[in-house]
Amino acid sequence: MGKKIGFIGLGIMGKPMSSNLLKAGYEVTVNDLNIQTVEELVEAGAKAGTPMEMGETCDVIITMLPASQHVKQVVLGEHGILKTAAKGTVIIDMSSISPVISVEIANEAAKQGVDMMDAPVSGGEPKAIDGTLAIMVGGKESVFESVIDILHSVGTDVTLVGKNGSGVTAKLANQVIVNLNIAAMSEALVLAAKAGIDVEKMYQAIRGGLAGSAVLDAKVPLILDRNFVAGGRIDINLKDITNVMETAHEIGVPLPLSSQLLEIFHALKVDGKAGDDHGGIVQYYEKLANVEVRRV
Repeated sequence: MGKKIGFIGLGIMGKPMSSNLLKAGYEVTVNDLNIQTVEELVEAGAKAGTPMEMGETCDVIITMLPASQHVKQVVLGEHGILKTAAKGTVIIDMSSISPVISVEIANEAAKQGVDMMDAPVSGGEPKAIDGTLAIMVGGKESVFESVIDILHSVGTDVTLVGKNGSGVTAKLANQVIVNLNIAAMSEALVLAAKAGIDVEKMYQAIRGGLAGSAVLDAKVPLILDRNFVAGGRIDINLKDITNVMETAHEIGVPLPLSSQLLEIFHALKVDGKAGDDHGGIVQYYEKLANVEVRRV
């Protein structure tokens, strides 16, 4: 085993992921602005350290941060990983950031002989906790092979999609499908609720057919319970869909449905729902139709 791992960013996803690396027997150094979370992981067997200390002591450093600017700061900043990282160190960015910025950071790291991989994940908090995330990876095949065991400690489906930037591009496609699914499902649920039928029974009736999906099974029960505690926050998904639109326009891909989805997310943010789970998209439609989707 032997590899020393650094983990920066212990939020909804990062905290359970670093726990799973500890359980797998790795020596893990952690860093986050939330001191309490750091202390909890230290109690579980991790060490606390700064990005620069990780550069000195760790073989592999994982970042799981909210947005592009945060990843840039911890890798390239004046107190960043690259200030101290030795040649041969591997940085695995598991955040969902812009492909353009991801490639830019990878190119800077390469100048120092540091390999970077973009390896965003799908599956939200439940799969982060039980270590079954889907991981889409961009980078060199040789580097991928050298870290695959680490990735398998936090996820089950681990796929090398292509060169640097491919992982985050696959994640953008994933976010389009997941969030548009939630929106389509929300329209249907609100229609059914306003028509006065038992939404739970409707869900049971349609889930085995072509309308059935992982999204439907993950989100309908939570919506019926009015449970919008975030597994995937609306503001983080808003950031992802913003990246989707910017990337799409840059390469000449019109996305009419995703552009509308972005406005729905902005409306929810203005309405104070930024911290809700993205299953909370249903609340946008409920407001339009003046109805609530809940158990009978």
